[in-house]
Amino acid sequence: QVQLVESGGGLVQAGGSLRLSCAASGSIFSIKTMGWYRQAPGKQRELVATITSDDSTNYVDSVKGRFTISRDNAKNTVSLQMNSLNPEDTAVYYCYVLMRRLAISYNYWGQGTQVTVSS
Repeated sequence: QVQLVESGGGLVQAGGSLRLSCAASGSIFSIKTMGWYRQAPGKQRELVATITSDDSTNYVDSVKGRFTISRDNAKNTVSLQMNSLNPEDTAVYYCYVLMRRLAISYNYWGQGTQVTVSS
């Protein structure tokens, strides 16, 4: 059993910043990838940023240069620093973990945290 607990969402004005954090707990084996996805009303869920166990990162083009993803392997946490936010960043943000055990992959999702950016 793995649980993902998210924090840091909220309301911010355009140009402001927020920092999202996610902590994984429970039966942790080998976490290969941690990251964040987001979903706005009426739209499909999209990748925001991911970070692998060797610190390789991936970002959606729209957030490059504004968002920074990081992880703390000792604490099994991942964070997303979001700067220069704009209204198009408004969405529910979901923490994501890819874990592997005995050559089997397991995907876990957090419950989501609302990020609202006002114009």
